[in-house]
Amino acid sequence: MSFITIFPEMFEGVLNTGVFKIASKEGLAGYTVVNLRDYAVDKHGSVDDYPYGGGPGMILMVPPIVEAVEDAVGEDDSDDTAVVLLSPYGRVHNQETASRLAGKRKVIFICGRYKGSDERVSELVVTDRISIGNFILSGGELPAMIVADTVIRYIPGVLGDAMSRDTDSFSSRDGEDFIDSAYYTRPPEYRGLQVPEVLLSGNHKRIREWREKSARDRTARYRGEFRKKG
Repeated sequence: MSFITIFPEMFEGVLNTGVFKIASKEGLAGYTVVNLRDYAVDKHGSVDDYPYGGGPGMILMVPPIVEAVEDAVGEDDSDDTAVVLLSPYGRVHNQETASRLAGKRKVIFICGRYKGSDERVSELVVTDRISIGNFILSGGELPAMIVADTVIRYIPGVLGDAMSRDTDSFSSRDGEDFIDSAYYTRPPEYRGLQVPEVLLSGNHKRIREWREKSARDRTARYRGEFRKKG
């Protein structure tokens, strides 16, 4: 994975923590953080400029980003490389996209800033445009970290129990999307609230049925916008 950014220091802690660290330690993923200013158009480190036509804000220039992406792709087969632009006009990220990106040999994230990037960036090098929601952040670094985390979890061998991932919220089951069921752990009673008796029964069939119902009930209660696909 490569991250193209004007704030490379933002990635220092994240890439050495949690699933990122596990994937790297096991040789399942590697990371490169590219400072976009290394591709600046002048000695002042300029990577942005005023928009043509006027208006507020600054725009990331096309040459630095395209050249940074081309170097990150290198000699690899472009068909096996995803170049992801984190952008408000991208498709909202989901588990299906995470799984697909995990199948790529290389994923390159372009972390935007300011009012965005020159539209020619998208036309020349981008394969995927991704948003993490209908809101605006100061830049694409945090969204890139979020998307990368979801992708790494789909790399075989990163998680100790892949079934745990496949039963997570938003994982499709029988053509429908659900949030996960309710879960409980010790103690069995706390401040008058009891763990459902079925979960203590040891009856795996009843427990499975209870969890399926719980997932449906919680989805309807908290995320009623989910509907059967197709």
